[in-house]
Amino acid sequence: MARHRKTLSQNFLHNTAVLRGIVRAAELTPADLVLEPGAGEGTVTRALAREVREVIAYEIDPGLAAALPRRLAREGNVRVVPGDFLRARPPRRPFAVVGNIPYSRTTDIVRWCLAAPALTSATLVTQREYARKRTGDFGSWPLLTVSSWPEFDWRLGPRVARHHFTPVPRTDSALLRLVRRPAPLLPHRELAAYRALVAEGFTGIGGSLGATLRRTRRADRVRAALAAAGIDPDATVGRITPPQWLRVHRALRREG
Repeated sequence: MARHRKTLSQNFLHNTAVLRGIVRAAELTPADLVLEPGAGEGTVTRALAREVREVIAYEIDPGLAAALPRRLAREGNVRVVPGDFLRARPPRRPFAVVGNIPYSRTTDIVRWCLAAPALTSATLVTQREYARKRTGDFGSWPLLTVSSWPEFDWRLGPRVARHHFTPVPRTDSALLRLVRRPAPLLPHRELAAYRALVAEGFTGIGGSLGATLRRTRRADRVRAALAAAGIDPDATVGRITPPQWLRVHRALRREG
């Protein structure tokens, strides 16, 4: 089992204050349905079960999954699902995802959450560097964050020190919050065009966003759109904030 945990990058939490902090950060209500990826030994599961209506706990490790019903016997609102969370079909009714997830599967779990139509929020314990990169804390913004920005707010939560985990990982962790916006920042009919623009920009052809966009658009239109968004003509794509991307999209659409 220890070897399997290492392969999956599973590090378990037992500190009561940290567990309460995770649940508090998730901003749950007593009526909520919560899915938990990687339930492990059930410590986060138990904390969630005491705050919400129903928890569906997924655990891929057969030994851990088999032990969870006994560990959670006092909680009457937990359903344990042995198997891979990434193969789960998202509920059709509103739900949240909360979990201390295996680090090696972070990106796949984040993508699963973003693709789930009824997801309201995801609160995930990830490596701190991952959370900082995805929320712009290093002053740059990756493709996944920018492309999903009209629909999701990416938030960097509190640090979780490495000594709170067993086994102790090499780096500290942090809470990453993905919160679906009440209404997208763009009309639904424009979302596909916005994502296509972002994908084009992130190809990096030409070394700057301006150079990339000028390959398929008139130079004066690109120059005006960048100016409207307050972007330096030679700015590299990673340094452009999500709000600036939205302004570029609107300016190009308006002039087109």
